[in-house]
Amino acid sequence: MTNDTTSRHVRSLWGAPAQHRSELGSITRLTADEFPLLRGLSIKRLVLAPGSIREPHWHANADEIGYCIAGDVLVSILDNADVFSSFTISAGQMFTIGSGSLHYIENLGDTEAEIIVAFSHERPEDFSLHAAFGTMTDAVLGNTYDLASAAFAPLARDTGSADIVARTGPAVVPDTAGFGNPHKFDVEGQNPPLSYPFAHVKLARSQFWPALENLSMYSLTIEEEGMREPHWHPRTAEMGYVHKGRARMSVLDPDGSVDTYLLEPGDVYFIPKAYPHQIEVVGDDEIHFLIFFDQPTPGDIGYRASVSAFSRPVLAATFGVGVDELPEFPFTPIDPLLVARRNPVDPVA
Repeated sequence: MTNDTTSRHVRSLWGAPAQHRSELGSITRLTADEFPLLRGLSIKRLVLAPGSIREPHWHANADEIGYCIAGDVLVSILDNADVFSSFTISAGQMFTIGSGSLHYIENLGDTEAEIIVAFSHERPEDFSLHAAFGTMTDAVLGNTYDLASAAFAPLARDTGSADIVARTGPAVVPDTAGFGNPHKFDVEGQNPPLSYPFAHVKLARSQFWPALENLSMYSLTIEEEGMREPHWHPRTAEMGYVHKGRARMSVLDPDGSVDTYLLEPGDVYFIPKAYPHQIEVVGDDEIHFLIFFDQPTPGDIGYRASVSAFSRPVLAATFGVGVDELPEFPFTPIDPLLVARRNPVDPVA
């Protein structure tokens, strides 16, 4: 048994290096620099104090998908050319932003706002509007806006980024900010497409959210009596964030080694494409995972469907037993994804 101090598959996002930390909030992140196994995905945790703003910025090489854990925020996006969106997000709702789109996130409430953000690159590159202005001379900016160059002298000018800034005065919220928007998705308001007495999954993927191009997310809740069946994703990497509960996970690596580790709130795990793995609850409380994928509609092959695809003689030869010694595998043409746990939990080492 390994944990997040020894497993190459796991890191803590809560204890990750801070991109920013001040009285205005914090940004902690896990990229391939801190989590070498990451490929095609990375993650940040954004916490905004009341009146704080994640400054206007964009990502040069990554789409972004965010899940609001707590609070009420305004998300504003300037897309390609002159397409502008501004909408509110509350706990359990999501947003997506394309690579290169200018955007900011503003805390509208009187309590902290917390957002988990995944990116479609293991090392996302950021540019801020502040730094972009600092790149150009007063004369160039004056020509751009048909103003005298002296008009820009009062502005603080450098190519650094504050990351989080303080708002002066009340927030300016458009009257239309509560309307539906293609960039917005109420995943926790969704009737679970997969629901069992012991677990359910809500799906933020292109089937339900057409704006997604390079990312998706499953909101997975499992009670003590359930388990995520062993499976793999043929062409999709998986990165999970533990929101609530304690779980155990096992992953098979190509060298034949098995990595089994415990997961706790704040942990992030990463499973490369096609690595078999499973998730089970450890303890009495349910678990809630945010599971991000590097495809808009992730594929899945489960153990149940795997044995249904082949004849019993083939399976007997595979496992080195007689046909009559094989378990009576149930025929499963469509994997259930979630299964009931009818056996005692294996001891936690």
